Amino acid sequence: MTLTTMPTAAGRPAHPNGAANGAANGADRAAARALAERLIPEGELRPRSVDDVAALPAFADKLERCGRMAGVPYCAAPHHLQDALVLRRLQQIVNIALLNPLWRERLHYFGVTGAPADQAEWERIPLSDKTVQRDMFMGARAGMVVPIDRGGFEVVASGGTSDGMPLEIVYSLRELRDTYRIAGAFMGAYQLGRYLRGTDPRWLFTTLADYQMWSSGTMVGGVLAHVPGVNYIGAGPVTAPVLEHMFSYPGPKALMGITAGIAMLAELGANMPAHARESFRVAMYGSGLLPQRKRAELRAVYPNVSVLSYFAATQAECVGLQLDHTSPELATVPGLHLVEIVDENGRAVAEGEEGELVVTRLHANEAPLLRLKLGDRVIRRSPLDGPGLRTGRFEFAGRTGDVLHLGDSQYSAVLACGALRAELLAASGVDLDHVAHDVQFVNHRESRALALLVAVDDAEHLTGAVEAALGAAGARGLFARALPRALSLFNDREATPESVERSGYDFRLAFVPRDSAEIERTAVGKVPLVRDRT
Repeated sequence: MTLTTMPTAAGRPAHPNGAANGAANGADRAAARALAERLIPEGELRPRSVDDVAALPAFADKLERCGRMAGVPYCAAPHHLQDALVLRRLQQIVNIALLNPLWRERLHYFGVTGAPADQAEWERIPLSDKTVQRDMFMGARAGMVVPIDRGGFEVVASGGTSDGMPLEIVYSLRELRDTYRIAGAFMGAYQLGRYLRGTDPRWLFTTLADYQMWSSGTMVGGVLAHVPGVNYIGAGPVTAPVLEHMFSYPGPKALMGITAGIAMLAELGANMPAHARESFRVAMYGSGLLPQRKRAELRAVYPNVSVLSYFAATQAECVGLQLDHTSPELATVPGLHLVEIVDENGRAVAEGEEGELVVTRLHANEAPLLRLKLGDRVIRRSPLDGPGLRTGRFEFAGRTGDVLHLGDSQYSAVLACGALRAELLAASGVDLDHVAHDVQFVNHRESRALALLVAVDDAEHLTGAVEAALGAAGARGLFARALPRALSLFNDREATPESVERSGYDFRLAFVPRDSAEIERTAVGKVPLVRDRT
């Protein structure tokens, strides 16, 4: 279960990340706990050694047994039953993590010495971030409970776009295959099945990831390849002739790609035969925002297409899926992750409130990672409560990290600021480190305008001096030279000065008074480095 309703401590409200399960009485909840204890018995709940952990049955097997014992698929089981099994699983994962010296030191520091009995105790576990992830799973990979030298693992990389440094995570191949199968089955049953109809062959393409080490190339592709009843093609980047060739295959089609890749499909398919364009039924975008204008352009070329969001992360191959193109809510995949939406103290927010998206992978015996912040802001929405599917839902609200999204290129704002400082210093002699009180990027993503606002004491004088030094080219040249240096290891061929120039973005460097209202500040006076505007 995700966005779960966990058993609560006395006096605490039910976990607001889950369903309103007032229909479950005390007897129902007691029976659910008893079933969870049968599924994960005491001997498995508290493994005593690394060898015990390596020998544990897969959690995927527990989900299947739970469904058989409940008489319905796990996805359709009552929320209180899903919640009971997930709590039992979280207790097991914490016990596993405590076998590792680095995890044990971290948890003990925060007062966590044993498995959580309820939501309140679970929320005492500290949130993890990318720094924790690096410490645990890069270099010596000291956070792995089962050492990597035993084999049977896969390393998956991310570009590290928040700070410009690579980021890796380690998965058991067995557990990764389980999650592909679970997520793929969910997509087929609850998302694609309603759109890919008929008796003709059904097709699912992806244009993701040149780097197969990168998460989008391996993990999302792994899920898509396990959707039952479809023919999967990992196409990679495509040209108009290649797309037309693929769309010439008889039968309905779905395609998943980055947002910019989906937006380009209208142009790539403009000269396709009508029957090929009409066979395109689902366009799934995996990052960023897809403007309404681009959606309209897609529908003008592909009259039968529906646009859906596929929400994933390096640490979670399928966080949420948009099941209905008419509704923005994303549904979680029951049994795949614990998805929490929390406030600044790590406590669950109420329905309708915005919070930080936090994920704990439920299939992670050998390499657990507890309560990881993905760097996204989401809104908790009401859960789906059957008939049929029962699961949590949320709505994407934006990124929390200091990342500049120009189309689907993602730049470290920290690195971009440093590169712009160097370019400006060379061109004008003005050093941002010396003159700036605050700096803030403002990114108008739909109108494609990026501004760097610099709060200074003498805005008028500095504006004149810099304009005279930069001449007619203005700030555009600064940004074109600086942004490619703000790409990380796994993105370093993604942009050049020429591609930045062709991005369609307008660039502005603006000196503003120190107390200018143009710079957005938080309630406590902090200046976020990046502000996104749609």
